[in-house]
Amino acid sequence: MTGKEKAALLLIYTGGTIGMKQDLKEGTLKPFDFSQIAQQVPEIGQFSVDIKTHTFDPLIDSSDVEPSMWQKIATLIRDSYDNYDGFIVLHGTDTMAYSASALSFMLGNLGKPVIFTGSQLPVGVPRTDGKENLISAVEIASAKDSDGRPMVPEVCVYFNSLLMRGNRSVKVNSEEFSAFRSPNLPPLAQAGITIKYNKDIILKAPAPGTPLEVSTELDTRVSILKLHPGITKEVVHHILCGKESRAVIIETYGAGNAPTKPWFIDIVSEAAGMGKILVNVTQCLSGSVDMSIYATGKALQKAGVINGYDSTTESCLAKLFYLMGKTSDNEKVKELMVKNLKGEISIF
Repeated sequence: MTGKEKAALLLIYTGGTIGMKQDLKEGTLKPFDFSQIAQQVPEIGQFSVDIKTHTFDPLIDSSDVEPSMWQKIATLIRDSYDNYDGFIVLHGTDTMAYSASALSFMLGNLGKPVIFTGSQLPVGVPRTDGKENLISAVEIASAKDSDGRPMVPEVCVYFNSLLMRGNRSVKVNSEEFSAFRSPNLPPLAQAGITIKYNKDIILKAPAPGTPLEVSTELDTRVSILKLHPGITKEVVHHILCGKESRAVIIETYGAGNAPTKPWFIDIVSEAAGMGKILVNVTQCLSGSVDMSIYATGKALQKAGVINGYDSTTESCLAKLFYLMGKTSDNEKVKELMVKNLKGEISIF
């Protein structure tokens, strides 16, 4: 707690649809001044919260998001951490799951909520979903348990009544208000007439007074190989063995299966022999990789591919960026990739 009667929240607007309102004269959508958020969303005034705002300049379209933006958000939270009870990050939907995943790893010993939200329609249009998303994010970010501790001390995505762990969320729809889902983990909370928290799966906060640890060093030398029927030897070799990649995420079929052709396994073995970090994640929206079931999975495992379990591709990418930024030892990275660090995979 900050010691204030009201909960103190920092609202960080990075860009995205939610922050737009219609210019009636020009008939175009333009960003509005988030320092005037109470005028645009007056319902927020009914909460016992003191909201301060920080707007990125320039604003960033989510399709242009780079790791440098994650570093800026993490640094801003670090520098403001002691002054606020929670943080809300307004973000475009296209890369929200990537950003939420990255921040979940970059913010160590996090004891306060960091909630990403946005909208499919601008907050300044009549049928917007932005108001409900923002109002509920404010309520959740300021919520305390009976001991006065934050209800959800982790990085989350809130969208269309669901609060999801950030590194478990994926964007699943570009047109409906239910744009995000958490396929392999139930929601942390669901907003209906009341907000019901799934306390059993919410990450535990560190001991009171534990300082936040922020990691901003990221190594982005990661490629993604999505398997498909007809994929060529040349494409596979270029992605797996390219000198520019330190790690490759292999999006496989089903429970972690891949072609059985000798040339494919030979290339995987060649890449592993180069010391590359090769991680197996499934193309399926839900489910987990298990390389012990079928011969193709066993062949990948024998060739040097490590198990990504039920990690999303977004989370796997962010985890690699984070771990590779902390050490140049690829074997150490491999060791940590198969461990559950921030609730990103279902193993303990």
